[in-house]
Amino acid sequence: MISRALRVPRARGETVRRALQDRGILRHGVRIRVDQDDLLLPLVDGAELPSEWGSLETAEFPPAAEPPARDYGDLLRETADRSFALPRSFDVIGDIVVVRIPDDCAIDPHRIGEALRAFVPGARLVGADRGVHGPHRIRLLERLAGTGSWATIHSEYGVRLQVDLERAYFSPRLAHEHHRVASAVRTGETVFDLCCGVGPFTAHIARTRRAGRIVAVDSNPDAIELLKRTLAALPAGGPVEARTERVEELLAGSEVADRAILNLPHEGIKYLAPLMGRVARGGTIHYYEITPRGRREDRGKELVSESAEGSEWRCIDARRVHAYSPQSDLIGYTLERRE
Repeated sequence: MISRALRVPRARGETVRRALQDRGILRHGVRIRVDQDDLLLPLVDGAELPSEWGSLETAEFPPAAEPPARDYGDLLRETADRSFALPRSFDVIGDIVVVRIPDDCAIDPHRIGEALRAFVPGARLVGADRGVHGPHRIRLLERLAGTGSWATIHSEYGVRLQVDLERAYFSPRLAHEHHRVASAVRTGETVFDLCCGVGPFTAHIARTRRAGRIVAVDSNPDAIELLKRTLAALPAGGPVEARTERVEELLAGSEVADRAILNLPHEGIKYLAPLMGRVARGGTIHYYEITPRGRREDRGKELVSESAEGSEWRCIDARRVHAYSPQSDLIGYTLERRE
């Protein structure tokens, strides 16, 4: 069948598919097409979409074998009571799906994995997240379905990140933050990216070519290797120093930044005060922390008041990035040093 279609990166495919379905403009009766790193999502006639959703084109689609599932739980084909606890959310990282399985889930995790692999367009491998472990915060993953390694390429706003979930931590939930912070960088700035991981903030900033210098540090050498591979594949980018280095080593030096990123939500507070002393007047810190619901405004004031350098700083923004638990959120605080 020939149909109008929306072309989107596979990493955004599930999010966009759900949005199209919710609006009633995803065409049923045909199968979504995979075209290398993209998906072609068929649209009903006359559908209108915001231009930033992707590019529109016309393509041929094979017929669907059966009506598409509205939820991956439908693929489990349970005829009994559906009150059992299935995971309500999951992360898509490149062609890998990562899901947390509740302890009270009565369904075989491997059946959940197979259902997710069938449900998520382009999925190759599904793993259960068993928590983050060790000094480098590596996910412990249980293979549920699919084949191949835990290495993949994850696309965000056109930036192709080299990711290996067995070697370095990565979360796809900060894609908008990576893009937003990169967009805020001014021409010629020196930027510190502390605990950079595989370097999504650095890669986004480098691609803008506005920063005069970017210093990205992480104590995990595998993460730095992956970042260097990402940077090598960029068509053009600003000067980046990717170092295998502990945060304490950078902060003990005399280098000064105009902008710094500290994304270590559970432990970053111990580095915030010394980091304030390494940022120039008029400079900015993008700091991320897990904060109890209803406390983000007060917490923003506390972050500057509790530091010896605090009188020179102010919190100009406290953004909810995403939910972390029923009682708390990941908050992005923007701190600015007075001129």
